Amino acid sequence: MDKKNKMISKKIAQFRGWIQGLATLLTNIHLPNFFKGKIYQGNGKKICVPGLNCYSCPAASGACPIGSFQAVVGSSHFKFAYYITGFFILLGVTLGRFICGFLCPFGWFQDLLHKIPTKKFSTEKLKTLRYLKYVILVVFVILLPVLMTNSIGMGNPFFCKYICPQGVLEGAIPLSLGNAAIRSALGKLFTFKSVILVSVIVLSILFYRPFCKWICPLGAIYSLFNKVSLLSIQVEHDKCVGCQQCTKACKMDVNVLKTPNHPECIRCGACMKVCPKNAIHYQFMGKDVSKDKNKLKEK
Repeated sequence: MDKKNKMISKKIAQFRGWIQGLATLLTNIHLPNFFKGKIYQGNGKKICVPGLNCYSCPAASGACPIGSFQAVVGSSHFKFAYYITGFFILLGVTLGRFICGFLCPFGWFQDLLHKIPTKKFSTEKLKTLRYLKYVILVVFVILLPVLMTNSIGMGNPFFCKYICPQGVLEGAIPLSLGNAAIRSALGKLFTFKSVILVSVIVLSILFYRPFCKWICPLGAIYSLFNKVSLLSIQVEHDKCVGCQQCTKACKMDVNVLKTPNHPECIRCGACMKVCPKNAIHYQFMGKDVSKDKNKLKEK
């Protein structure tokens, strides 16, 4: 592969933290609203942002895709969520879980927490928990809002209301700090979700991205497209020396050499940074030609 492509891939991986910070800022660009104690309600809220970001965050520039999806499926006039489904397909087919690795504010929050110096634990033996996020997607994001409705046919946004810690972090806490009426209205649900938030914070310090791995329904959706997305991770097997440094560096428990575009891969680029032969890189709308070369050699 050309040197320019490899250089760009390494640069993207090296500056991931800065890209995450910029993405979070753009997702929450209305910063003065934190001091006003008000939620931005302009035209931008009609458009979804790619990552998990609460609609109720005072600074939020757009709508959360999971929240928007639940608002539609829980509507009394629900037929099919054309816009948000198309949004998921477009981003999924284009980028896959690159969004989780680079563009999600809550993903960045977990990354920052994991940098706190303390003993770290591997999730290698907890791989079965990764399927929990698909259960949450089907049950809490789709089935419950559709099936459990009130007298006028409206369903609750069950994931947003009862599980998502981002709502407490970005919405409830900032708004309650500046509004006495909101503080007085906080009850058992706020306490329950605060416990979830604290649990995620503690787990994020000890484990790498537990929410992304085990709980996030948005990550579950994007993961479905990882193997077919236009952006992919390619391994030049003819240059690989089998040192396994890439797999050891992967905090998402992916065997990079066998399945570089595994559903759990968030395309963070950690594998690229440690590869001694520069054999791993991003590729857009392409395929790994080295595999074809190896097949020819075998013949």
